[in-house]
Amino acid sequence: MKKNQGKCGVAPEGCAVRNVLDRLGDKWSMLVVTILGEEGTMRFNQLHHEIGDISQKMLTVTLKSLEADGLVTRKVYAEIPPKVEYTLTERGTSLLPHLAGLAEWATTHMEGIYASREKYAGV
Repeated sequence: MKKNQGKCGVAPEGCAVRNVLDRLGDKWSMLVVTILGEEGTMRFNQLHHEIGDISQKMLTVTLKSLEADGLVTRKVYAEIPPKVEYTLTERGTSLLPHLAGLAEWATTHMEGIYASREKYAGV
């Protein structure tokens, strides 16, 4: 094993944690995964309405990214107008307990984080 092979700073593309967090750590991906996990299969407009403050373009980009990573499947029905549905894959579903753990951690620690931010800003 090379000396720096396991270190993420040396070859970022080879670091699983960094690579996945780069994709899921954006503003919308975790929210989309969480909503699909709670609601199940959804059409684009339903998902857009549920999120509210995301642009259609950004939702499209986010869904394509999640689809490329195998977290979401996209099913197109041959109808007029076209009907498109999005569903979490098995891989996407396996991410849900981890997101729930992160959400629980954030809820538990948010008050302290806000206090630390205020203290830091006052320095």
